[in-house]
Amino acid sequence: MRYMKIKNENIFKFLECLKSYGTLYAPKKISDKSYDFRKVEDVHEVVFNYDRTILPPRQFFYPPKESLFEFNKELVEMYEIFDNKGPVVLFGVHSCDIVGLRIMDSNFIDDEPDPYYQRRREQGIIIGISCLPDEYCFCNVRRTEFVDKGFDLYFSEVPDGYVIRVGSIKGHKLIDPHLNLFEEVSDKDIEELSLFDKKKKKMFTVEGNWDSLRYYLELKGKIPLWIRESEKCLGCGNCTITCPTCRCYDIRDYPNLDSITGIRVRTWDSCQFRSHGLVAGDHNFRETKESRFKNRYMCKNAYCKQVTTSYCVGCGRCTRFCPANINFKKNLMEINGDL
Repeated sequence: MRYMKIKNENIFKFLECLKSYGTLYAPKKISDKSYDFRKVEDVHEVVFNYDRTILPPRQFFYPPKESLFEFNKELVEMYEIFDNKGPVVLFGVHSCDIVGLRIMDSNFIDDEPDPYYQRRREQGIIIGISCLPDEYCFCNVRRTEFVDKGFDLYFSEVPDGYVIRVGSIKGHKLIDPHLNLFEEVSDKDIEELSLFDKKKKKMFTVEGNWDSLRYYLELKGKIPLWIRESEKCLGCGNCTITCPTCRCYDIRDYPNLDSITGIRVRTWDSCQFRSHGLVAGDHNFRETKESRFKNRYMCKNAYCKQVTTSYCVGCGRCTRFCPANINFKKNLMEINGDL
């Protein structure tokens, strides 16, 4: 792997260069306590040391709402719609979110390729950045606190700048035209990287490995936690909307007034909505709130064999943005016997 270093005084210059490769999105502060990926006009508004964005990066490749095609019943024809906004450059993606995108790839590309998602991903540029955990994070027990693939460039913080790992051919093409902004990595930089990693490790509030957690979830089919916690749940779907790996969607056809032509639209769905399990005949295979609540825990802790980790990457969004203050991390610790 190729390593370079960029000093703090050159970072904003490099961000300006990135705009020539596509529409640049990066974390911006949008309220006193919240950040989100937003289009970058002024590079000086980019936040480097942030905890998490409200919405995960999947929104840029798998939009919350998109039109798939128009149809004409009489002509038996369909006209594909692809809202091609061109290449997207995502700067400042945390390692857990990079793993989240790889999990999304496993569902939308590796399994049965989705042309809409695949085309956006192929055009996308992913630039990761190192981070420090807060009380909501548990990416360490999910083995997502470090990534060695899934990015084009990865920025690791040192006191006077960032050490950069180049992870793809695209990454080399981002670096090579701007070599005047970079320099070689020194022994001092390597020492600082090690100190940063040690500091990060000490900041996590949980330890160990949660790979076996899915077995405990299967074995503990009836525990008071399911009733106790599901009674708090509002069924709002915030936990799934903010999750980096949720992939459920709903598809609806909207006919025009001529009853001949129309459009098919795909939108994000949530397993926490009662309508999610509703099928023909008004039957519902997850009728109770408890069953929907438990299903999410089973789904997020299932094993993704392509990425060799769980579908939960430990980002902490579902807890941080839950209006009912349901603590996903704490509940998993209880199930795992860590409390």
